[in-house]
Amino acid sequence: MGVYDLQEQEQLDELKAYWKQYGNLILTTITLACLVIAAFQGWNYYQRRQAAEASTVFVALQKAQTAKDAKQVKDLAGSLLEKYPGTYYAAMAALIAARASYDTGDIKSAKAQLQWVTDNAKPEEFRDIARLRLADILLDDKDYDGALKQVDTGLKAANAYAGRYNDLKGDILVAQNKNEDAKTAYRAALNAIDSKQTEYRNYVQAKLDSLGGAS
Repeated sequence: MGVYDLQEQEQLDELKAYWKQYGNLILTTITLACLVIAAFQGWNYYQRRQAAEASTVFVALQKAQTAKDAKQVKDLAGSLLEKYPGTYYAAMAALIAARASYDTGDIKSAKAQLQWVTDNAKPEEFRDIARLRLADILLDDKDYDGALKQVDTGLKAANAYAGRYNDLKGDILVAQNKNEDAKTAYRAALNAIDSKQTEYRNYVQAKLDSLGGAS
C-alpha cells in the first residue's frame, strides 16, 4: 500500500512541476481558444442579423420598384449600401436603383450606383452585370474610352458574359469607326455565345454581316 502511495505522490509531484512550468501557457491557450470560438459565434450571429435586416429593407425596395416609385427605390438602396454593404442585397439593390435612375433620366446616379457594384460587390456575376450596364451607358454618352475600359476589365476574367462583352465591344468600336477591330470583337462574341441562343447569335451575326465580315 505504501508503494502505491509513493507512486501516487511521485505522479502528483510531476504534475505539480509540469503545471508550474506550463500552467500559465495552458490557461492562456484555453482562454484564447474560448475567445476565438466566442468571436466566431458572435460574427455568425452578426452576419445573420445583418442579412435579416437587409432582407427586410430589400423587400420594401422591391415593393417600391413595383409601384415605380423611383425616389423610394433610390432611398432604400442608399440605406442598404450604407448600412449593409457586405450583403448580396446591397449589390442587388444598387442594380435595381441604377435601372430606376436611368429610366427617370438620372444618368449620373445610375452611373454611381453601377460603379459601386463594380467596386464593391463580392459575387463576380453582379460585377459583370454592372460593368455591362455601365459600359452601355458610357457608350450612349460617347465616352468610348470609359466604355472600353469597363468591357476590357470584364473580359480579363473568365465568365459567362464573354459573348455579351465582346458584342458590346464591337458596338463601341463601330461607334469609333474601327470596323476591322469591331469585326474581330463580333466574331469573338459569336464564338462565346451558346449555340442554343439562336436569336442572339443571329443578331450579332447580322451586325458582323453589315460590316462585310460574314463568317
